[in-house]
Amino acid sequence: MRLIGFDPGLQTTGWGVIEADGNRLSYVADGLVTTSPKASLSERLVELHAGLRDVIAEFSPDEAAVEETFVNKNAVSTLKLGQARGIVLLVPALAGLRVAEYLPNLVKKTVVGSGHAQKEQVQVMVKMLLPGAKVAGADAADALAVAICHAHHRGTADRVRQLARTAQ
Repeated sequence: MRLIGFDPGLQTTGWGVIEADGNRLSYVADGLVTTSPKASLSERLVELHAGLRDVIAEFSPDEAAVEETFVNKNAVSTLKLGQARGIVLLVPALAGLRVAEYLPNLVKKTVVGSGHAQKEQVQVMVKMLLPGAKVAGADAADALAVAICHAHHRGTADRVRQLARTAQ
């Protein structure tokens, strides 16, 4: 199963694609979608949408996973990040993909073993878990970590959904 993970950001959104075959994970690709800081917010959101759409079209993932974000101290920055995150959720959904969301602490705990791991630790573990990963930067490493987290937790999420449907 091909999975894509996203680390949302308005300036830079990281993405990472992996193949999951049972417990075996393999690296496919990673990269960054960047927007022009001089462009208007609406133009930047269009750039983000187009970049993510192109990545999904190129790699044809089966499912997507997005890292949830925490509120920043700066309300304006938080609002802009939320709008970018909305695009990151929307694009794979428009492509017909199931989209899962994971808290940063769960992603770090899954990949590193500690929910409070530093970015550098995440990068090191991603490279260990996915030999041959090129890792275009910290945001791409985080996106690969989200994909790894999804690979490990998607089965549990499926079982919870199935139980919820039978309980109705």
